[in-house]
Amino acid sequence: MSTPFPFTAVVGQDDLRLALLLNAVSPAVGGVLVRGEKGTAKSTAVRALSALMPEVDVVAGCRFSCAPAAPDPACPDGPHEVGAGVQRPARMVELPVGASEDRLVGALDIERALAEGVKAFEPGLLADAHRGILYVDEVNLLHDHLVDLLLDAAAMGASYVEREGVSVRHAARFLLVGTMNPEEGELRPQLLDRFGLTVEVAASREPDQRVEVVRRRLAYDDDPDGFAGRWADEETSVRARIVAARKLLPSVVLGDGPLRQIAATCAAFEVDGMRADIVMARTATTLAAWAGRTEVLAEDVRQAALLALPHRRRRNPFDAPGLDEDKLDETLEEFGGGDGSNGSGGSDDSGDSGDEDPDPDGPDGGGGQPPQEGPDGGKDDGSSESSGEVPAQGEPSESGQAPSPGAGEQAPVRAAEPFRTKVLSVPGLGEGAAGRRSRARTEHGRTTGARRPQGALTKLHLAATVQAAAPHQRARGRSGPGLVVRRDDLRQATREGREGNLVLFVVDASGSMAARQRMSAVKGAVLSLLLDAYQRRDKVGLVTFRGSTGEVALPPTSSVDAAAVRLESLPTGGRTPLAAGLLRAHDVLRVERLRDPARRALMVVVTDGRATGGPEPVNLAGRAARLFAADGVASVVVDCESGPVRLGLAGQLAGELGGTAVTLDELRADSIAGLVRDVQGNSRRAA
Repeated sequence: MSTPFPFTAVVGQDDLRLALLLNAVSPAVGGVLVRGEKGTAKSTAVRALSALMPEVDVVAGCRFSCAPAAPDPACPDGPHEVGAGVQRPARMVELPVGASEDRLVGALDIERALAEGVKAFEPGLLADAHRGILYVDEVNLLHDHLVDLLLDAAAMGASYVEREGVSVRHAARFLLVGTMNPEEGELRPQLLDRFGLTVEVAASREPDQRVEVVRRRLAYDDDPDGFAGRWADEETSVRARIVAARKLLPSVVLGDGPLRQIAATCAAFEVDGMRADIVMARTATTLAAWAGRTEVLAEDVRQAALLALPHRRRRNPFDAPGLDEDKLDETLEEFGGGDGSNGSGGSDDSGDSGDEDPDPDGPDGGGGQPPQEGPDGGKDDGSSESSGEVPAQGEPSESGQAPSPGAGEQAPVRAAEPFRTKVLSVPGLGEGAAGRRSRARTEHGRTTGARRPQGALTKLHLAATVQAAAPHQRARGRSGPGLVVRRDDLRQATREGREGNLVLFVVDASGSMAARQRMSAVKGAVLSLLLDAYQRRDKVGLVTFRGSTGEVALPPTSSVDAAAVRLESLPTGGRTPLAAGLLRAHDVLRVERLRDPARRALMVVVTDGRATGGPEPVNLAGRAARLFAADGVASVVVDCESGPVRLGLAGQLAGELGGTAVTLDELRADSIAGLVRDVQGNSRRAA
């Protein structure tokens, strides 16, 4: 086994290290979600934490890691007698993004069921991670149903398996850590709320700190064992501090003062539900234990808020996580005072600690970091300001300067309020990635039948397999309880669920669309469709056309947030090169079909249907549209034409594409014109 990079050798990233250490002291805090750009030591820090975890006592031979002093009475390998056990290092179990549900929660041991005729449970990764660390890299790419199972187990401290005739419950208490790059897509707000703490990480902009990162990494790569040896004393010190904090934690008192500050803070920031209050209380208590205190101070409440609330402020899917620290300080000051904020309930000695601005990076905030490192330059480097928020379009920026449009351009306008849209889906039955838009054969969903496996067997249909093998048992000489099964008897379960699609938006940004009120409505409609794509777990892309060319404003990506940002800053003006936009979209779909052939595409063209510029622009646009019809691409044209006189050009374009045309009003889910269902046209033949 390779030597992990020492935890204490990680440069900077103070909040990340502190959040991980707090969960190492008390897994009841609820885990950590680490958000940040690539190359910011997210995975390195998580993997390094496993070496700091104290060893655990387990019952010898128990697959579920029961504690010998208090074994789980419902353990599937039990019952166990109370007594001495064996010590082993705490495990760090990694959950791959492509893992199956069986691999996560466990399932019926098919081999024993068929060979011995007995029902036996084969544990999954949740059982392996009990009393250790469960790490999910790129948790935002994990299938939603797996995330639900994972977070339910983390919240309840147990895993329940009810499937294929197996009914099992076993303990599953672990430190849950997820890492993600927001550029690749976001977690739903409901799932964000299930993580106790969240940390935003970014690379430092300080040259000296970047030099130190490179120096340490090169030294580790040259001699991992020697490098780890040089940090052994620091690692031992932090490990001992974790043990001491665990012992002290039950003695920590959360007084009425800090508890009132916690409740007031959660109310002031309008977080939903009560989970935030509970997580903040547990975090503040753990912070006090980590600092070696038995009472919670206002500075603990402040640090707990910075770790537990930012991701719970994300009320809209396109909101960036964040917290107004000035508002936080005002709230703590208002509800601090002398009413017991030091945890004792009556002393004024530290009751005014909330009136000051405590330094979260002080001696108790870093968690055993080497003293020479100093504060992390990447901790608060303005990344929250640059995480996708843009100034109001068409309004002066902070510098007081209005956006300067280029020649023939109009300044971007703000999108109208989004609305709930009708469901647009691709007809037929696909086989793409799991999602929530179109019907598909998937690994997860309702079982619709069984078939002979084509290639490797991935999901056994047990009843169909037994049914296929049963008539041949006498001829095969069966004499024992086991079923004699041959390969020809195996049956693959066919399941139907929903898939995510590639929704490619082709948006007309020409002068004919540039009327301010009209473009605001168009952007509002596209933003509404983006919200729908976010909820249905689609990939999205954005192609725009104006002037003389079409351009890819956003290549296909899972980050719907990025598409929303590009849409908001979209300028308008110039001629309408409809053919150029369609041809550019055709190129995007062609390349994406090579990259991900199983993911079906839905093209949404947002235009009034006009085509100007160049020789025979209308004929050229029609020829470009017929390329999509020939390829069987499902398409919808959102008709943006307005006014008393309508030319019907968008409807003609939809006919050339082999798709459907809808108006902006008809796109609304509450519209009385019930028309947007499966996309019509040549795409039906492709299914």
